[in-house]
Amino acid sequence: MPAPAAHPSPSRRTALRATPGTAGAPAASGEESRRGLRVMTFNLRYASESGPHPWSRRRPVMRRLLRHERPHVLGTQEGLHRQLRDIADDLGPRYAWIGLGRHGGSHDEFGAVFYDSLRLAPEEYDHFWLSATPSVIGSATWGNTVVRMASWIRFTDRHTGAGLYLLNTHLDHLHQQARERSAELIAERLRALDPALPRIVTGDFNVPAHGNPVYDALLGGAALADTWDTAAERGPQYATFHGYRPLVPDGDRIDWILASPSVRTLRARINTYALDGRFPSDHLPVQALVEL
Repeated sequence: MPAPAAHPSPSRRTALRATPGTAGAPAASGEESRRGLRVMTFNLRYASESGPHPWSRRRPVMRRLLRHERPHVLGTQEGLHRQLRDIADDLGPRYAWIGLGRHGGSHDEFGAVFYDSLRLAPEEYDHFWLSATPSVIGSATWGNTVVRMASWIRFTDRHTGAGLYLLNTHLDHLHQQARERSAELIAERLRALDPALPRIVTGDFNVPAHGNPVYDALLGGAALADTWDTAAERGPQYATFHGYRPLVPDGDRIDWILASPSVRTLRARINTYALDGRFPSDHLPVQALVEL
């Protein structure tokens, strides 16, 4: 895991422009550009060279998208260690990342968080597993066979001096019970953090927003709001998982950016960028421009 480029590594515990080919948003004002924080959540689709969508062909599309959007903070899901290193190289030295493989170290998929080190300074972070034994690396106890975890980071915004928490996760794709128990655990962990600081939660939740106990547990139990719903402006809605098939307008949003009600969402959109018909992932990234 690379160390932050512009400052010493934090301790574990103490420490939206328009994309080519997509519907754009109005340019930010000078004050909005200074205070606004560009947040993205993106299931990367793990790197593989098998099948019709190998990482070697998706990587250039991913590079162009991320270099154009330049999120200040990016919660990812499914990235493999070498894939995350590729993305770090493509983003350049201004960016750093924090993450841990689901089985510890560099093993298995990550829920890594990339951040612009000129804008955000990580002060502390930790990881926990979505199980009845959340401190046990690689644990899974709620019927899911795939290990699931979450990571949180406390950042200081270098531009404004404000503090915030970012939590990133990826819930199980098969078992509703595991998703519900995971959402309850995440809500519990969020409540234990410093109540004076706002929270932003990014992730692939594997259920549609609205009308699901997972969504209700995070909005109710964790006292969060859905930035898509609260945004002053938003782009067209698409199903955020497309599986390399034609996009579905007004489809299910299973990738969300949630935030404390005090966080103002200026804009939200689902990024549909593709290059010569090739998408960077089987999910679409979700973006929000927020003010703390």
